[in-house]
Amino acid sequence: MSKMNRRDFVRTGAVAAVAAATPRAVFGQAPTMMTPKGVKPVVVASANGNRYKNGGTQTCVEKAFEMMTKGSDVLDALIAGVNLNELDPTEMGVGYGALPNAEGVLQLDSSCMHGPKKRAGGVAAIEGVKTPSLVAKAVMDLTDHHLLVGKGAQDFARKLGFEILDDLNTEASRKAWLKWKQQTDQLHYLKPEDREIAIQKISLNIMREFGIDTEHYWGTINCDGVNAKGEICGVTTTSGLAWKIPGRSGDSPILGAGLYVDGAVGAAGSTGRGEANLYNLTSYLIVENMRRGMHPKDAGIDAAKRIASNTIEKRLLDSQGHPNFGINFYIVNAKGEHAGVSMHPAKYAVCTESGAQTLDCEAVFPEPAQA
Repeated sequence: MSKMNRRDFVRTGAVAAVAAATPRAVFGQAPTMMTPKGVKPVVVASANGNRYKNGGTQTCVEKAFEMMTKGSDVLDALIAGVNLNELDPTEMGVGYGALPNAEGVLQLDSSCMHGPKKRAGGVAAIEGVKTPSLVAKAVMDLTDHHLLVGKGAQDFARKLGFEILDDLNTEASRKAWLKWKQQTDQLHYLKPEDREIAIQKISLNIMREFGIDTEHYWGTINCDGVNAKGEICGVTTTSGLAWKIPGRSGDSPILGAGLYVDGAVGAAGSTGRGEANLYNLTSYLIVENMRRGMHPKDAGIDAAKRIASNTIEKRLLDSQGHPNFGINFYIVNAKGEHAGVSMHPAKYAVCTESGAQTLDCEAVFPEPAQA
């Protein structure tokens, strides 16, 4: 047996050390293990997420992104962001001072989902609370339930110390409701389909007269985010359809419709005609599309086309046979890739390390919605 000198010994030991530290795939025995790269943190939201500041210096997406990247829990950061919209009296589609129901009462809806914890909570038709998103989170954190509604949701909030107001209207929202009430009472005896069309036209005209963004007809904000660890959460909050039938709930508090989050895949939320989204459970569909490998944009377009194909009532179609309503999706996957997708041209908000932007959604139909 030949003797091994010191140099050969060192070289042999180094090779052995590399072999021990290297996955066996290098030697044809096992697959190589890859370390996942960091995710670029991002917050996406409906366009109003980069518009209202409630007297401060930051919009929803800016506040949420800053908190999230400084170490706050993702859902806590997103809810702090949408609280700005809920509390801003000039934001007439969400929270305090939004457009009330047909009887002049504000009934609010919200849901939230926490990807890492695999938990969710929501409230529907809750009255008197400015920030329903925080009550939705309390449902998630403190109960075994996903959804509390009406007086039960309000009683739950009261027991937790939330401020309960007799009236969430501002002078502006009350004046708009009174004008709407005066012009629509005479329509109660029309055929239901004619009445709905007439009331929508009156509603939109009144909103324009009072300088209210017509997007607030379905007034909602959705906000979703993923941090550098790949932790994904989402929240949606709304006052619902302007001057709706009391007790009506749209898609916002319903998991799979107004919001859906899978911590391993991504998140999707919606604004627009809630009934269309409820019928198709489109946020869930979008996340499932991403699970199958689709990019957020493609996943959203597929879902919007599903809604279009299921819209067959003449009152819901324009002269070209397309849906005459707006519905938008805000989507982010586990890699931090994002998209805004809409039935008709619309905007969405996004915040990254480069700052906040309001971008064009990918529209399925190029023309504006025609009621």
